[in-house]
Amino acid sequence: MTDVQSASSPPPGFFVTLRARFPMASRIAERIVLGIGLLFASSILIFAGIEVLPGDFASTYLGQAATPQAIANLRAEFGLDRPITTRYFEWLINIMHGDFGHSWASGQSVSAQIADRLGNSLLLAGAAACIAVPLAVGLGLIAVLYRDRLMDRVINLISLAAVSMPEFFVAYLLIMVFVVQHPVAAFPATVYDSMSLWQKLETIILPVATLVLVVLAHMMRMTRAAIINVMASAYMETAELKGIGAFRAIVKHAAPNALAPIINVVALNLAYLIVGVVVVEVVFVYPGMGQYMVDAVTVRDLPVVQGCGLVFSAIYILLNMVADILSILVNPRLRHPR
Repeated sequence: MTDVQSASSPPPGFFVTLRARFPMASRIAERIVLGIGLLFASSILIFAGIEVLPGDFASTYLGQAATPQAIANLRAEFGLDRPITTRYFEWLINIMHGDFGHSWASGQSVSAQIADRLGNSLLLAGAAACIAVPLAVGLGLIAVLYRDRLMDRVINLISLAAVSMPEFFVAYLLIMVFVVQHPVAAFPATVYDSMSLWQKLETIILPVATLVLVVLAHMMRMTRAAIINVMASAYMETAELKGIGAFRAIVKHAAPNALAPIINVVALNLAYLIVGVVVVEVVFVYPGMGQYMVDAVTVRDLPVVQGCGLVFSAIYILLNMVADILSILVNPRLRHPR
């Protein structure tokens, strides 16, 4: 019996040895497994959390004049009278096959509606990211280069002001200035499939500007902090003693070694762009995922709310997982293990 067990089980320290020989691959595999586990846990929280909320779809849909029998019939039609565990596992299995169910309010396929609206939300977030990320990294480098001088103080002051303003306030402020007082942009920000990409970008100028202002300051400040932290290292002091210029030392030596925290903060803000578009889409009446979910919440359309919530969670987890993996890949200790 002992021989059989020793032949079937790995030797002591097998996984420790495997991780020591392949540190990068093992850590990437850990992040992927953790991401899958988090997505599964998110699905449970989303389904259960929406279920325990007060109110009922049948009562909301039928109105106050509905009879108890009519409410009971509608609940039975949508399966709301069955146990929550049964409905959860049916929902989870259907999602694994790409089926988010049908909207209770409109009867349309939730998967098809999400596919149509997700592209609009990704266009909004992607356009904001293309502007915010290089601008934040560039301003962070400038702030470090002119550290504790006028340029650094001005950038920090503007970033603090931007961080202090919530996105809905920024959105309404932009609408007041660029739509009401000095009309230069369209409102609401409606896009159509027949539009060209350039026409869509012209239409979403104000929502994109709102998102850029919201995430730019945080990314810039974290970039500045990460590079300053690296600048305090001994090898950076050695580089300065060798007479390397400040700009070259920051760009060539400090910035590459600060990539890991910069990647993490950029990924977190990109995830926020995807999830944070909800408020911006509602303010600008933009036909994206956020607007779709808010409309469904008002009538307690559970399949739509659960589907949108799971998609947002999946994107958030995916971006964080990609950030972790990129941080591992740029780590010299893992790329060149001894």
